[in-house]
Amino acid sequence: MESGFKIHWTDHALSELSETIKYLEDNWTEHELTQFANAVDNTVEIISRHPEIFPASHKRKKIRKAVVDKNNTLFYRIAKDSIQILSLFGTSQDPAKRK
Repeated sequence: MESGFKIHWTDHALSELSETIKYLEDNWTEHELTQFANAVDNTVEIISRHPEIFPASHKRKKIRKAVVDKNNTLFYRIAKDSIQILSLFGTSQDPAKRK
């Protein structure tokens, strides 16, 4: 099996992931929560193996964005030997809140 880049979640991204999971636990079914977890895992795996497959952000060219599902987007940066997950942004949030 091909080895990928090491993934590092920033504290900010982990906080957003935690908030998203709490929201989903309160408002979605267990099945939908499992689908979300699988979508995040699959997206991170793709990023790890093919980090340049997703487009660069329009605002910051060194930041890339990967759509996890219709409600969530991962923003990440390719470092020398790792991938830094910077943000898990809910697409229903105010775009001005995106960091």
